[in-house]
Amino acid sequence: MATVNVYLTFNGNCREAFDFYKSVFGGEYPYVGTFGEMPPVDGKEIPEEDKNKIMHITLPISGETMLLGSDTGGDWGSSHQQGNNFSISINADSREEADKLFNGLSDGGTVTMPMEDTFWGAYFGMFTDKFGINWMVNYDDPAKAQQHP
Repeated sequence: MATVNVYLTFNGNCREAFDFYKSVFGGEYPYVGTFGEMPPVDGKEIPEEDKNKIMHITLPISGETMLLGSDTGGDWGSSHQQGNNFSISINADSREEADKLFNGLSDGGTVTMPMEDTFWGAYFGMFTDKFGINWMVNYDDPAKAQQHP
């Protein structure tokens, strides 16, 4: 069965926010990745001012729940505003479940990233549903070692 978590988006202060959440919840970050670690996208390098921003961070809250997050910036930063800076993140148990959930929930909505294999080893996609809610669907293939966003 799929698990559901909240994915928070910040405008450059993701690390500060997550360090605060960590001070309250405790625990350790199993994964922290920066935009500087990404390969070029469409032949474009990440701007120097965005390289140290958080691409993805994970803070386990319980055995079933994680707080997930990233910074925004560059071309995608202009749409960031408080109030729309979160998504519901679903981690599916299989590619088939990921496709079923993605296709069902995105029906009538706007796909912002179709389901595809990613450089970090996950099968991942994003959309806004017909009610204006942002979603992420992820499947981590056990045969691939890296953590997901």
